[in-house]
Amino acid sequence: MDMFANLATGFGAAITPANLLFCLIGCLLGTLIGVLPGIGPIATIAMLLPITFGLDPLSSLIMLAGIYYGAQYGGSTTAILVNLPGETSSVITCIDGYQMARRGRAGAALTIAALGSFFAGCVGTLVIAAFAPVLAGFAEKFRSPEYFSLMLFGLVAAVVLAHGSVIKAVAMVILGLLFGLVGTDTQAGVTRFTFGVSELYDGIDFVPLAMGLFGFAEMMGNLEKRAEDRSQTQKIESLWPTREEAKLAVPAALRGTIIGSFLGILPGGGAVLASFASYTLEKKISKSRAMFGKGAVEGVAGPESANNAGAQTSFIPLLTLGIPSTPVMAVMVGAMMIQGIAPGTALLTERPTLFWGMIASMWVGNLMLVIINLPLIGLWVALLKVPYRLLFPCILILCCVGAYAVSSSTFLVIMMAGIALLGYTFNKLGCECAPFLLGFVLGPLMEENLRRSMVLSFGSPSIFVERPISLVLLLMSAALIAIIVLPSFRRTREDAFQE
Repeated sequence: MDMFANLATGFGAAITPANLLFCLIGCLLGTLIGVLPGIGPIATIAMLLPITFGLDPLSSLIMLAGIYYGAQYGGSTTAILVNLPGETSSVITCIDGYQMARRGRAGAALTIAALGSFFAGCVGTLVIAAFAPVLAGFAEKFRSPEYFSLMLFGLVAAVVLAHGSVIKAVAMVILGLLFGLVGTDTQAGVTRFTFGVSELYDGIDFVPLAMGLFGFAEMMGNLEKRAEDRSQTQKIESLWPTREEAKLAVPAALRGTIIGSFLGILPGGGAVLASFASYTLEKKISKSRAMFGKGAVEGVAGPESANNAGAQTSFIPLLTLGIPSTPVMAVMVGAMMIQGIAPGTALLTERPTLFWGMIASMWVGNLMLVIINLPLIGLWVALLKVPYRLLFPCILILCCVGAYAVSSSTFLVIMMAGIALLGYTFNKLGCECAPFLLGFVLGPLMEENLRRSMVLSFGSPSIFVERPISLVLLLMSAALIAIIVLPSFRRTREDAFQE
């Protein structure tokens, strides 16, 4: 009964006119950036961080969260209609969604994707409501050794789940940790890695880092590509699937929701991994495997449900433990810190209205997204015709204004440009930026908890193995490292990501 009472409190906070407006803005922006390729939720949230300075904390978080899970909806629209995934998690939807559109079943595919995402989003919200307090109660047992071990496990998991070379992923984590150490040592009071630049005494600011690494670098990569002729979309005559299509879609959506709800909680998981895992499962268990790649309904329902469930449940580690499980959640940590909010166990006990209000807003946002997406399909397709040469200057200006607005400093704009070159180099070298960002966010927290632990134990590292929870987390990290070095796993991992 406590859960329903808490949800009632949350809905009371979420359905105020102001919060409903910001939820609608977030959902619209999320759908828009999901439709438009080359603009992801990370860059968009990073660009909007300066705007949240003057907003109410709950309103700003509702808007930013709406952008994230709204992008999962919008990405499927163009993936199905024109074989162009607007969001990474929608790449897998192109395979069968576009083939359904070519057979004149675009409307059915879009409806299945929208309703599957809505169902998965609602289930993901209920999972947060049911398990977040349990996790928060468990997290109260955490002290500095457990937090250090948990963050170490998160970084190791990010390496395992990163695309491409394991060595590159490890290098990106270490580089992110080093970037996080720039600034003034909070305990010794000495500067580190600042090279005499006074603007770096407070460390590298998160906003220009996120915008440069994702927004600018993505633009530079897109400008290299030649404009390709876009496929013609089929005329949408009916939005509803047939009885046979619904019979295949419903079980696939249920399985996708379960997979997404679980993988969203894991560090490094999230919507992208959930959609790929769901598609792989559907292909393995389907009685008509030959249809996959030719317009299988399960290939749309499963991944679309999985990516939205994963997007919702990825908020659990952030809200309960203060640990960002994905790069987007790392950006959300920055947004919460701007508002003076410390993510973690204290959020549920000290600010329950904000905690439950944000959870309730997710259900409201998912309902809004269903209403938004189906009628506006024609508009999103029309936006795809805007030439990128007209689109990127607008993004460029927004990035520069956002970076300057953080502290009215041109140094941050220059820093963002330098980080953009770094991000562009990473892309050229095939290095994924997600482990870098997680290392940057978790590095200072890991250092702080490591030092506290060593102080508590009078310099003895045995404190990490004497405490049961810390020991279990360290053993899990060691198991993941052992799996990484196994040649058979490396081959399977490379084959999986290639597929």
